Amino acid sequence: MYKELIERKKSIGIIGLGYVGLPLAILFSKKFDVIGFDINEEKIEAYKKGYDVTDEVGDEEIRNSGIEFTSDIECVKKASFFVVAVPTPITSKKLPDFRFIVSSSEVVGKCIGKGDIVVYESTVYPGVTEEFCVPIIENSSGLKCGRDFKIGYSPERINPGDKVHTLDKIVKIVSGMDKESLDTIASVYGEIIDAGVYKAESIKVAEAAKVIENSQRDINIAFINEISMILHKMDIDTDDVLKAAGTKWNFLDFKPGLVGGHCIGVDPYYFIYKAKELGYDSQLISTGRLINDNMGYYVGNELIKKMIQLDKKIKGSNVLIFGITFKENSNDIRNTKVIDIVNTLKDYGVNVYITDPNAKKEEVLKEYNLQLSENYHDKKYDAIIIAVNHDSFKNLNFNDLLKISNEKPILFDIKGSLDKKEAEKRNIEYWRL
Repeated sequence: MYKELIERKKSIGIIGLGYVGLPLAILFSKKFDVIGFDINEEKIEAYKKGYDVTDEVGDEEIRNSGIEFTSDIECVKKASFFVVAVPTPITSKKLPDFRFIVSSSEVVGKCIGKGDIVVYESTVYPGVTEEFCVPIIENSSGLKCGRDFKIGYSPERINPGDKVHTLDKIVKIVSGMDKESLDTIASVYGEIIDAGVYKAESIKVAEAAKVIENSQRDINIAFINEISMILHKMDIDTDDVLKAAGTKWNFLDFKPGLVGGHCIGVDPYYFIYKAKELGYDSQLISTGRLINDNMGYYVGNELIKKMIQLDKKIKGSNVLIFGITFKENSNDIRNTKVIDIVNTLKDYGVNVYITDPNAKKEEVLKEYNLQLSENYHDKKYDAIIIAVNHDSFKNLNFNDLLKISNEKPILFDIKGSLDKKEAEKRNIEYWRL
């Protein structure tokens, strides 16, 4: 398989061309023939025209890639090595949502042939690939896993918006159902990952490794978020405390903040779900999720308290928020916790205005029914929130903010991007996590 792929006698099929699948397809296309499949026809048409809707790789990379972009299943049948890179979100009840895993596995089942290999990259709990996905492929194809085709798992570790820790610079965990599939999968990924590959002992080990990576980070941020809330009650600046504590060599460098997105804000629920299925109620992971899930509401309520303290009216007041994406320098608005701030303020009758040059206004309107404000300078605001630390906001200064502020200006600088002492000198009521 590897020999035929590298000689371009066979091709790789990428199922799902979002923030994970597209960069993967681009990298693979430098060494192999690649077919990129997505059910979103608008997205496919954009890629065919050389336009990167994810802002992850850039238009030029797409135009020069030679990838066969398609939403036609018939085209995918030409592939022999399939990579599934679809989202694994959660439901409103915080349970795993396997809609995309099911539909993509059915696509693979309709396209797979004897001798082919399927690798899943979507984040799941241990056992999903072999116990959930394989039967779907078998039912759709009429083939038998192990006899007719092989299966593997290689968790995505991409960091959306990060132009330093790119896909090729992160060690890739790979796994296979047996030695033959593992060696082939490792060889294929080894061609594009400069940082090298790590062969996991089994598919379940690789699945578990991915889901605990994000759970660990979630717990650490939750700890700092809880510390921040307690320190605020003591009127102690969190950043000052973290700087002091950070002088010890083994102190972990985590900062408080909003934890959203499709990875850290979601993946722990997969582990919690599987643990509960096995009769174990997660305490630490669940508590960490609860803390981080509520940080947006906490920020919104703290702003209301501050406005009351300064005798500002609440109902009918104007608040401007810089940033709606779930993280800095990304256009991804999925599961953003900024929306919790917005909803909290709106519940009090506040007029909320949002500006974000990174986010796509049509996506924000469709997902959250919110209009982005392009001409936010036209109004005066009772409070301003810097929610997302985009590079495009780095030029913000106190003079600019004061021009659009009413009396007794309030600035909630969630990540502490501006100088607190300078704000206090200018009589700005400054707050940060």
